[in-house]
Amino acid sequence: MTPELFKYIVMFFYLGATIWLSWLGMRKTQTITGFAIGNRDMSPVLVGITLATSVASTATFVINPGFVFVHGVSAYLHFGIAASSGILAALILLTKGFNRIGAANGAITIPDWIQRHYGSRALTLLFALLNLLSITFVVLILVGCSLLIAGLFPISQQLALVLVLLFVFSYVLMGGTYAHAYTNTLQGVLMVVISIVLVVQGWHHFAGNPLATLAQFGDNYTAIYNPDSSLYYSFFSVFVSGFVITFALMMQPHILTKALYLKSERDTRRFIWTAAIVGLIFSQMLLLGFYAKIAGIQPPSQDQVLITYLIAEYSSSALSQYFIAFVLIALLAAGMSTLDGILVSLSAMVVNDIYLPLRNGGSTRSGLTLSRHVLVAIGIAAGALAWNPPALVGLFAQQGVYGLGAASFVPILFGVVLREPLSARVALSCAVVGIGGHLLSPLVFNIANPAVSATIGIATSLSLALLALAKRTVKLGRD
Repeated sequence: MTPELFKYIVMFFYLGATIWLSWLGMRKTQTITGFAIGNRDMSPVLVGITLATSVASTATFVINPGFVFVHGVSAYLHFGIAASSGILAALILLTKGFNRIGAANGAITIPDWIQRHYGSRALTLLFALLNLLSITFVVLILVGCSLLIAGLFPISQQLALVLVLLFVFSYVLMGGTYAHAYTNTLQGVLMVVISIVLVVQGWHHFAGNPLATLAQFGDNYTAIYNPDSSLYYSFFSVFVSGFVITFALMMQPHILTKALYLKSERDTRRFIWTAAIVGLIFSQMLLLGFYAKIAGIQPPSQDQVLITYLIAEYSSSALSQYFIAFVLIALLAAGMSTLDGILVSLSAMVVNDIYLPLRNGGSTRSGLTLSRHVLVAIGIAAGALAWNPPALVGLFAQQGVYGLGAASFVPILFGVVLREPLSARVALSCAVVGIGGHLLSPLVFNIANPAVSATIGIATSLSLALLALAKRTVKLGRD
C-alpha cells in the first residue's frame, strides 16, 4: 500500500466513523433540549474527554505552537502553565455550582442559565448576543482545518475550507450534542495518542538540555518575560492574564455547558479528573513550537509553523509519510472536536434565547428544526470570514472570545459562588464594563495582547461588583 493510498483510506475511515457516531446521536435527539445538552445520561468520563477536546481544539494543536515558535519560553509559560492552571481552577470552582443551579432550573444554554438565575430578559439577551463572538473562534478552526487538508491533499485552501464546512455541519445537523460528544470521544483518543507520540519523538531536538539548546536563539527567547515580545513581556502578560482569561474562557457556551450533560453532582469528580489529565497531555503540543525552531524551518506564516514542521520532519521516508498522514488527520479531528461543540451551542442559543422568547415560545420540535436552520446560517457567515482570513487568525479569534470571557466573568462566577446573587442591574453593568474595558484598552494603552486587555476589563468589572457588594453589606448592616 502506497502512502498516498494509505492517507485516503485513513481519511475515509475517520469520515465514516464520525458519520456513524452522528447517526447514533441523531436517534437520541428529539427536542431542542436533547440537541443542546443531551438527556443527562452521559458517562462523566465521556463528558470529561469531550470537554478537554473542546478546550484544546485547533488553537492548542495548530495555532498556539506558532506563538511559542516566535516568542519562546514566555509564550510556553503563558499557554502551558498559566492557562492550564486557569482551566483547572475554573473546573474545580464552577462545575458543581453551575451544574446544580442549571439542573434545578432546567437551563440548556448559558444565556438560559443567566435568565433563570437573574430573572432579567435584558441581561439574557445581552449574553445571547455576546456569545455570537464565538464565531471568531469558528473562523480560527476553519482556517486551521483548511490548512491541514490543503497540506494533506493536492487541493487549494479555499476548496478545503468548503469541504470542512460541508462535513462538520452535516454531522452536527444530524445529532447535535450526542453527535458532538460521541465524535469527540473518538477524536479525543486520536488526539491523546498523537500528542504523546509527537512530543516524545521530537524530544531529541533538545539534545538532553532544553534551555541550553534554546539559548542559541538569544537570552530573551529563553527568558520568562521576553522583552523582545509585544505579547509576553511581564509577569502580568505572561502569568496573570494567562490565568485570568483562561479561567474566564471556561465560561464559553461550548465549554461550561458540559457540566449540564452530567447526571448529577456525584459525577463531577470523575469529570474534572478526566478533563484535567487529558488536557495536560494536550497542552504539551506547545513543545512542537520549540522543535520547529530548533529544526530551523521557515514557515510561510506563524499560523503554519506546526504544519510546516510536521511535513519537513516526517517526509524523508515512506514510513514517515504513513505517519504524517495519520497525524494530520488526527489534528483535523482536534479542530472538529471544538468546532462541533461551538456550533451546537451557538445554534441552540440563537433559537432558545433570542428567537423563541421574541416569538413568545414555540414547540420543542419547531425549536429543533429552527436550530438546524440557524446552524446553516452560522456556517455560511463563518465560511465567508474564513475565506480571506486576517494575517494572524490566532489574535483575531482571541479578540472575540476573550471579549466574551471578560463579559461573562462576574455574572457567572458571582452567580455560582454567592448565595445571594447580584442584582440583574449590577450583573448587566459588570458585563458591559468587562467587554468595554477589553475593547478600549488597546486603543487607550496600545496593548497588543488580547489576554492583557481582557484581564484589564475583568479587573474593572470585578471592582464594580465588589463595590456593589460592599454597598449592599453596609445597607444590610444599617437595616
